[in-house]
Amino acid sequence: MSKALINTFASKLVAWHAISGRSGLPWQGNRDPYAVWVSEIMLQQTQVATVLERYPRFMKRFPTVKKLAAADIDDVLAEWAGLGYYSRARNLHACAKQVIAESKGEFPSDPTLLEQLKGIGRSTAGAIAAFAFHGRAPILDANVKRILARLFAIEGSIQDKAVNDRLWTLATELLPSKPADMPVYTQALMDFGATWCTSRKPVCLGSEKKCPFAKDCQANLSDQVLLLPQKTKKAKSPEFDCNMLLMRWGNSVLLQKRPSKAIWGGLWSLPEGPWTPRVSGTKDLDISAQTLFAATLPDEKMATLTKACKSVKYSEEIKHVFTHRRLWMQIWLASSSKELTFSNPDLKWVALNQLGRYGLPQPIKILLQGLSLVRGDDLKN
Repeated sequence: MSKALINTFASKLVAWHAISGRSGLPWQGNRDPYAVWVSEIMLQQTQVATVLERYPRFMKRFPTVKKLAAADIDDVLAEWAGLGYYSRARNLHACAKQVIAESKGEFPSDPTLLEQLKGIGRSTAGAIAAFAFHGRAPILDANVKRILARLFAIEGSIQDKAVNDRLWTLATELLPSKPADMPVYTQALMDFGATWCTSRKPVCLGSEKKCPFAKDCQANLSDQVLLLPQKTKKAKSPEFDCNMLLMRWGNSVLLQKRPSKAIWGGLWSLPEGPWTPRVSGTKDLDISAQTLFAATLPDEKMATLTKACKSVKYSEEIKHVFTHRRLWMQIWLASSSKELTFSNPDLKWVALNQLGRYGLPQPIKILLQGLSLVRGDDLKN
Protein backbone atom coordinates (compact mmCIF):
# COMPACT_ATOMS: atom_id res chain seq x y z
CA MET A 1 0.00 0.00 0.00
CA SER A 2 1.42 3.39 -1.04
CA LYS A 3 2.18 5.58 1.97
CA ALA A 4 2.92 8.43 -0.42
CA LEU A 5 -0.59 8.21 -1.85
CA ILE A 6 -2.12 8.13 1.62
CA ASN A 7 -0.14 11.23 2.61
CA THR A 8 -0.96 13.22 -0.53
CA PHE A 9 -4.45 12.00 -1.39
CA ALA A 10 -6.41 14.69 0.47
CA SER A 11 -4.40 17.61 -0.91
CA LYS A 12 -4.57 16.27 -4.48
CA LEU A 13 -8.30 15.69 -4.21
CA VAL A 14 -8.97 19.18 -2.85
CA ALA A 15 -6.84 20.67 -5.65
CA TRP A 16 -8.84 18.65 -8.19
CA HIS A 17 -12.10 19.89 -6.73
CA ALA A 18 -11.06 23.54 -7.08
CA ILE A 19 -10.90 23.02 -10.85
CA SER A 20 -13.30 20.19 -11.66
CA GLY A 21 -15.64 19.77 -8.70
CA ARG A 22 -19.31 20.63 -8.69
CA SER A 23 -20.33 24.05 -7.40
CA GLY A 24 -23.51 26.03 -6.88
CA LEU A 25 -25.55 23.14 -5.48
CA PRO A 26 -28.18 24.50 -3.07
CA TRP A 27 -26.90 22.47 -0.12
CA GLN A 28 -23.23 23.34 -0.56
CA GLY A 29 -21.53 25.68 1.91
CA ASN A 30 -24.33 25.30 4.45
CA ARG A 31 -23.25 24.57 8.02
CA ASP A 32 -26.77 24.15 9.37
CA PRO A 33 -26.79 20.47 10.45
CA TYR A 34 -30.52 20.23 9.74
CA ALA A 35 -30.06 21.38 6.13
CA VAL A 36 -27.04 19.10 5.69
CA TRP A 37 -28.94 16.13 7.12
CA VAL A 38 -31.95 16.62 4.82
CA SER A 39 -29.72 16.90 1.74
CA GLU A 40 -27.71 13.80 2.67
CA ILE A 41 -30.84 11.69 3.19
CA MET A 42 -32.44 12.98 -0.01
CA LEU A 43 -29.31 12.30 -2.06
CA GLN A 44 -29.25 8.65 -1.00
CA GLN A 45 -30.32 6.56 -4.01
CA THR A 46 -31.69 9.64 -5.81
CA GLN A 47 -30.10 11.43 -8.75
CA VAL A 48 -28.65 14.88 -8.10
CA ALA A 49 -30.78 16.38 -10.88
CA THR A 50 -33.94 15.28 -9.08
CA VAL A 51 -32.72 16.54 -5.71
CA LEU A 52 -31.85 19.93 -7.24
CA GLU A 53 -35.56 20.42 -7.83
CA ARG A 54 -36.99 18.78 -4.73
CA TYR A 55 -34.56 19.86 -1.99
CA PRO A 56 -35.36 23.61 -2.11
CA ARG A 57 -39.06 22.83 -2.12
CA PHE A 58 -38.76 20.51 0.88
CA MET A 59 -36.70 23.06 2.79
CA LYS A 60 -39.21 25.80 2.04
CA ARG A 61 -42.05 23.71 3.42
CA PHE A 62 -40.06 22.39 6.41
CA PRO A 63 -37.35 25.01 7.02
CA THR A 64 -36.34 23.82 10.51
CA VAL A 65 -36.18 20.57 12.43
CA LYS A 66 -38.92 21.94 14.67
CA LYS A 67 -41.24 22.48 11.69
CA LEU A 68 -40.54 19.00 10.37
CA ALA A 69 -41.12 17.37 13.75
CA ALA A 70 -44.44 19.19 14.16
CA ALA A 71 -45.69 18.27 10.67
CA ASP A 72 -48.18 15.51 10.00
CA ILE A 73 -46.52 12.43 8.51
CA ASP A 74 -48.98 12.56 5.59
CA ASP A 75 -47.70 16.04 4.72
CA VAL A 76 -44.10 14.83 4.83
CA LEU A 77 -44.87 11.83 2.62
CA ALA A 78 -46.81 14.02 0.20
CA GLU A 79 -43.78 16.29 -0.17
CA TRP A 80 -41.55 13.24 -0.63
CA ALA A 81 -43.80 11.59 -3.24
CA GLY A 82 -41.86 10.63 -6.36
CA LEU A 83 -38.47 10.43 -4.64
CA GLY A 84 -38.88 6.75 -3.78
CA TYR A 85 -37.51 4.75 -0.84
CA TYR A 86 -40.19 6.18 1.41
CA SER A 87 -38.66 4.79 4.59
CA ARG A 88 -36.27 7.74 4.25
CA ALA A 89 -39.16 10.18 4.66
CA ARG A 90 -40.59 8.26 7.61
CA ASN A 91 -37.16 8.17 9.23
CA LEU A 92 -36.67 11.90 8.61
CA HIS A 93 -39.90 12.62 10.44
CA ALA A 94 -39.07 10.24 13.30
CA CYS A 95 -35.53 11.60 13.59
CA ALA A 96 -36.78 15.18 13.73
CA LYS A 97 -39.07 14.24 16.61
CA GLN A 98 -36.16 12.47 18.31
CA VAL A 99 -33.88 15.52 18.00
CA ILE A 100 -36.59 17.77 19.48
CA ALA A 101 -37.36 15.36 22.32
CA GLU A 102 -33.83 14.33 23.25
CA SER A 103 -31.63 17.34 22.52
CA LYS A 104 -33.96 20.35 22.32
CA GLY A 105 -33.65 20.60 18.56
CA GLU A 106 -29.84 20.53 18.43
CA PHE A 107 -27.99 17.94 16.36
CA PRO A 108 -24.94 16.47 18.14
CA SER A 109 -21.56 17.13 16.55
CA ASP A 110 -20.12 13.73 17.51
CA PRO A 111 -20.67 11.24 14.63
CA THR A 112 -21.09 8.41 17.15
CA LEU A 113 -24.05 10.25 18.69
CA LEU A 114 -25.41 11.15 15.25
CA GLU A 115 -25.48 7.43 14.42
CA GLN A 116 -27.88 6.88 17.30
CA LEU A 117 -30.52 8.99 15.56
CA LYS A 118 -33.23 7.31 13.48
CA GLY A 119 -32.20 6.62 9.89
CA ILE A 120 -28.63 7.92 10.20
CA GLY A 121 -25.90 5.42 9.40
CA ARG A 122 -22.16 5.76 9.85
CA SER A 123 -21.44 7.39 6.48
CA THR A 124 -24.30 9.89 6.78
CA ALA A 125 -23.16 10.71 10.32
CA GLY A 126 -19.67 11.36 8.98
CA ALA A 127 -21.00 13.67 6.26
CA ILE A 128 -23.07 15.70 8.74
CA ALA A 129 -20.12 15.97 11.14
CA ALA A 130 -17.76 17.02 8.33
CA PHE A 131 -20.02 19.59 6.65
CA ALA A 132 -21.75 21.09 9.67
CA PHE A 133 -19.08 20.79 12.37
CA HIS A 134 -15.80 20.35 10.42
CA GLY A 135 -15.32 17.04 12.20
CA ARG A 136 -12.61 14.68 10.99
CA ALA A 137 -15.07 11.89 10.24
CA PRO A 138 -14.87 9.61 7.19
CA ILE A 139 -17.66 8.80 4.77
CA LEU A 140 -17.99 5.55 2.84
CA ASP A 141 -20.87 5.58 0.39
CA ALA A 142 -20.89 3.55 -2.82
CA ASN A 143 -18.88 6.16 -4.71
CA VAL A 144 -16.14 6.28 -2.08
CA LYS A 145 -15.97 2.49 -1.90
CA ARG A 146 -15.40 2.39 -5.65
CA ILE A 147 -12.65 5.04 -5.49
CA LEU A 148 -10.75 3.30 -2.71
CA ALA A 149 -11.16 -0.20 -4.16
CA ARG A 150 -9.62 1.01 -7.41
CA LEU A 151 -6.88 3.18 -5.93
CA PHE A 152 -5.60 0.44 -3.64
CA ALA A 153 -6.70 -2.63 -5.65
CA ILE A 154 -8.94 -3.92 -2.88
CA GLU A 155 -10.22 -7.31 -3.98
CA GLY A 156 -13.28 -9.09 -2.73
CA SER A 157 -16.91 -8.04 -2.59
CA ILE A 158 -17.54 -4.70 -0.92
CA GLN A 159 -20.51 -6.39 0.78
CA ASP A 160 -18.04 -8.60 2.65
CA LYS A 161 -17.48 -7.39 6.23
CA ALA A 162 -13.69 -7.81 6.13
CA VAL A 163 -13.48 -5.80 2.90
CA ASN A 164 -15.83 -3.16 4.26
CA ASP A 165 -13.80 -2.84 7.47
CA ARG A 166 -10.63 -2.39 5.42
CA LEU A 167 -12.27 0.35 3.36
CA TRP A 168 -13.36 2.18 6.53
CA THR A 169 -9.78 2.02 7.82
CA LEU A 170 -8.51 3.47 4.55
CA ALA A 171 -11.17 6.19 4.53
CA THR A 172 -10.03 7.24 8.00
CA GLU A 173 -6.33 7.22 7.12
CA LEU A 174 -6.92 9.44 4.07
CA LEU A 175 -8.62 12.27 5.97
CA PRO A 176 -6.96 15.70 5.81
CA SER A 177 -5.14 16.73 8.98
CA LYS A 178 -6.87 20.11 9.25
CA PRO A 179 -10.53 20.09 10.35
CA ALA A 180 -11.14 23.24 8.29
CA ASP A 181 -10.50 21.19 5.13
CA MET A 182 -13.17 18.61 5.93
CA PRO A 183 -16.15 20.20 4.10
CA VAL A 184 -14.37 20.66 0.77
CA TYR A 185 -12.60 17.31 1.08
CA THR A 186 -15.83 15.44 1.76
CA GLN A 187 -17.60 17.20 -1.10
CA ALA A 188 -14.64 16.46 -3.37
CA LEU A 189 -14.86 12.74 -2.55
CA MET A 190 -18.53 12.71 -3.47
CA ASP A 191 -17.97 14.67 -6.67
CA PHE A 192 -14.96 12.63 -7.79
CA GLY A 193 -16.88 9.38 -7.49
CA ALA A 194 -20.02 10.75 -9.10
CA THR A 195 -18.40 12.52 -12.06
CA TRP A 196 -14.88 11.14 -12.70
CA CYS A 197 -14.30 7.75 -11.07
CA THR A 198 -17.68 6.47 -12.23
CA SER A 199 -18.79 2.87 -12.39
CA ARG A 200 -18.96 2.38 -16.17
CA LYS A 201 -17.16 5.30 -17.83
CA PRO A 202 -14.33 6.59 -15.62
CA VAL A 203 -12.26 9.36 -17.18
CA CYS A 204 -9.09 7.25 -17.08
CA LEU A 205 -10.52 5.07 -19.86
CA GLY A 206 -11.21 8.08 -22.06
CA SER A 207 -8.89 10.55 -23.70
CA GLU A 208 -10.39 13.93 -22.82
CA LYS A 209 -9.38 14.29 -19.15
CA LYS A 210 -6.46 13.13 -17.05
CA CYS A 211 -7.15 11.68 -13.62
CA PRO A 212 -4.94 13.23 -10.89
CA PHE A 213 -4.34 9.73 -9.50
CA ALA A 214 -3.57 8.00 -12.81
CA LYS A 215 0.03 7.20 -11.77
CA ASP A 216 -0.98 5.98 -8.31
CA CYS A 217 -4.17 4.02 -8.97
CA GLN A 218 -3.45 0.30 -8.74
CA ALA A 219 -6.52 -0.61 -10.79
CA ASN A 220 -5.42 1.74 -13.59
CA LEU A 221 -1.85 0.44 -13.56
CA SER A 222 -3.02 -3.17 -13.75
CA ASP A 223 -5.87 -2.63 -16.24
CA GLN A 224 -8.53 -3.61 -13.71
CA VAL A 225 -10.51 -0.37 -13.54
CA LEU A 226 -13.80 -1.90 -14.66
CA LEU A 227 -13.16 -5.05 -12.62
CA LEU A 228 -12.92 -3.24 -9.29
CA PRO A 229 -14.70 -3.16 -6.99
CA GLN A 230 -15.73 -6.75 -7.53
CA LYS A 231 -19.47 -7.14 -7.94
CA THR A 232 -21.66 -9.81 -6.45
CA LYS A 233 -23.88 -11.42 -9.06
CA LYS A 234 -27.46 -10.47 -8.33
CA ALA A 235 -30.24 -13.02 -8.34
CA LYS A 236 -33.10 -12.38 -10.72
CA SER A 237 -35.77 -10.19 -9.13
CA PRO A 238 -39.00 -12.05 -8.30
CA GLU A 239 -42.08 -10.97 -10.25
CA PHE A 240 -45.62 -10.60 -8.95
CA ASP A 241 -49.16 -9.81 -10.08
CA CYS A 242 -51.83 -8.04 -8.06
CA ASN A 243 -55.30 -6.64 -8.66
CA MET A 244 -55.94 -3.01 -7.76
CA LEU A 245 -59.33 -1.38 -7.38
CA LEU A 246 -59.90 2.12 -8.71
CA MET A 247 -63.30 2.97 -7.25
CA ARG A 248 -64.95 6.33 -7.83
CA TRP A 249 -67.89 8.01 -6.18
CA GLY A 250 -68.82 11.33 -7.77
CA ASN A 251 -65.67 13.46 -7.77
CA SER A 252 -63.85 11.30 -5.24
CA VAL A 253 -61.66 8.21 -5.44
CA LEU A 254 -61.20 5.52 -2.79
CA LEU A 255 -57.71 5.39 -1.30
CA GLN A 256 -56.18 3.16 1.32
CA LYS A 257 -53.31 4.05 3.64
CA ARG A 258 -50.58 1.44 3.45
CA PRO A 259 -48.98 -0.08 6.56
CA SER A 260 -45.86 1.81 7.64
CA LYS A 261 -43.57 -1.21 7.25
CA ALA A 262 -44.93 -2.32 3.87
CA ILE A 263 -43.68 -1.30 0.44
CA TRP A 264 -44.80 2.31 -0.12
CA GLY A 265 -45.24 2.35 3.65
CA GLY A 266 -47.44 5.16 4.95
CA LEU A 267 -48.49 6.30 1.48
CA TRP A 268 -52.04 6.38 0.16
CA SER A 269 -52.69 3.99 -2.69
CA LEU A 270 -55.50 2.03 -4.32
CA PRO A 271 -56.96 -0.95 -2.46
CA GLU A 272 -55.13 -4.02 -3.67
CA GLY A 273 -55.41 -7.77 -3.53
CA PRO A 274 -52.67 -10.22 -2.51
CA TRP A 275 -49.48 -10.37 -4.52
CA THR A 276 -49.15 -13.66 -6.38
CA PRO A 277 -46.10 -14.98 -8.27
CA ARG A 278 -46.38 -13.89 -11.89
CA VAL A 279 -47.29 -16.63 -14.32
CA SER A 280 -46.72 -16.09 -18.02
CA GLY A 281 -49.68 -16.45 -20.30
CA THR A 282 -53.11 -14.90 -20.72
CA LYS A 283 -54.55 -13.08 -17.71
CA ASP A 284 -58.08 -13.65 -16.46
CA LEU A 285 -59.79 -10.39 -17.38
CA ASP A 286 -63.29 -11.53 -16.53
CA ILE A 287 -63.48 -11.16 -12.73
CA SER A 288 -66.81 -10.61 -10.98
CA ALA A 289 -67.31 -7.59 -8.76
CA GLN A 290 -67.73 -9.84 -5.73
CA THR A 291 -64.46 -11.67 -6.40
CA LEU A 292 -62.55 -8.42 -6.82
CA PHE A 293 -64.06 -6.80 -3.71
CA ALA A 294 -63.32 -9.91 -1.65
CA ALA A 295 -59.65 -9.61 -2.67
CA THR A 296 -59.18 -5.85 -2.34
CA LEU A 297 -61.67 -4.99 0.43
CA PRO A 298 -61.80 -8.20 2.49
CA ASP A 299 -63.04 -6.56 5.72
CA GLU A 300 -66.07 -4.90 4.14
CA LYS A 301 -69.63 -6.21 3.60
CA MET A 302 -69.84 -7.80 0.17
CA ALA A 303 -73.58 -7.28 -0.14
CA THR A 304 -73.25 -3.53 0.39
CA LEU A 305 -70.35 -3.25 -2.05
CA THR A 306 -71.94 -5.26 -4.83
CA LYS A 307 -75.23 -3.40 -4.47
CA ALA A 308 -73.50 0.01 -4.80
CA CYS A 309 -71.10 -1.18 -7.55
CA LYS A 310 -72.86 -3.65 -9.78
CA SER A 311 -69.93 -4.23 -12.12
CA VAL A 312 -66.20 -3.77 -12.49
CA LYS A 313 -64.26 -3.13 -15.67
CA TYR A 314 -60.67 -3.99 -16.50
CA SER A 315 -58.61 -0.89 -17.36
CA GLU A 316 -54.93 -1.65 -17.87
CA GLU A 317 -51.80 -3.37 -16.60
CA ILE A 318 -48.99 -1.29 -15.06
CA LYS A 319 -45.48 -2.58 -14.45
CA HIS A 320 -43.44 -1.13 -11.60
CA VAL A 321 -39.84 -2.08 -10.84
CA PHE A 322 -38.75 -2.00 -7.21
CA THR A 323 -35.17 -2.50 -6.06
CA HIS A 324 -35.58 -6.21 -5.43
CA ARG A 325 -38.83 -7.16 -7.16
CA ARG A 326 -41.14 -6.35 -10.04
CA LEU A 327 -44.88 -5.86 -9.81
CA TRP A 328 -47.56 -5.98 -12.47
CA MET A 329 -50.68 -4.16 -11.29
CA GLN A 330 -54.00 -5.08 -12.90
CA ILE A 331 -56.20 -1.99 -12.61
CA TRP A 332 -59.97 -2.52 -12.30
CA LEU A 333 -62.48 0.34 -12.48
CA ALA A 334 -65.65 0.55 -10.41
CA SER A 335 -68.15 3.30 -9.77
CA SER A 336 -70.18 3.53 -6.57
CA SER A 337 -73.74 4.83 -6.63
CA LYS A 338 -73.38 6.24 -3.12
CA GLU A 339 -70.83 7.35 -0.54
CA LEU A 340 -69.98 4.05 1.07
CA THR A 341 -68.66 3.95 4.61
CA PHE A 342 -65.99 1.45 5.58
CA SER A 343 -65.06 -0.44 8.74
CA ASN A 344 -61.36 -0.19 7.90
CA PRO A 345 -60.16 3.24 9.15
CA ASP A 346 -57.39 3.24 6.53
CA LEU A 347 -59.95 3.50 3.71
CA LYS A 348 -60.95 7.00 2.73
CA TRP A 349 -62.79 8.85 -0.04
CA VAL A 350 -60.56 11.65 -1.31
CA ALA A 351 -61.81 14.43 -3.54
CA LEU A 352 -59.96 14.49 -6.85
CA ASN A 353 -58.83 18.09 -6.39
CA GLN A 354 -57.37 17.21 -2.96
CA LEU A 355 -55.11 14.36 -4.08
CA GLY A 356 -52.07 16.64 -4.06
CA ARG A 357 -52.26 16.72 -0.27
CA TYR A 358 -51.62 13.00 -0.04
CA GLY A 359 -48.45 11.04 -0.55
CA LEU A 360 -49.15 8.77 -3.53
CA PRO A 361 -46.82 6.13 -5.00
CA GLN A 362 -45.48 7.47 -8.27
CA PRO A 363 -47.14 4.85 -10.54
CA ILE A 364 -50.51 5.47 -8.85
CA LYS A 365 -50.07 9.22 -9.22
CA ILE A 366 -49.28 8.80 -12.91
CA LEU A 367 -52.21 6.41 -13.30
CA LEU A 368 -54.69 8.94 -11.95
CA GLN A 369 -53.28 11.64 -14.19
CA GLY A 370 -53.29 9.35 -17.22
CA LEU A 371 -56.91 8.38 -16.73
CA SER A 372 -57.83 12.07 -16.70
CA LEU A 373 -59.37 11.72 -13.28
CA VAL A 374 -57.65 14.93 -12.29
CA ARG A 375 -55.69 17.65 -14.01
CA GLY A 376 -51.93 17.47 -13.60
CA ASP A 377 -52.00 20.60 -11.45
CA ASP A 378 -54.22 18.90 -8.90
CA LEU A 379 -51.57 16.29 -8.19
CA LYS A 380 -48.66 18.67 -7.77
CA ASN A 381 -47.54 18.90 -4.16
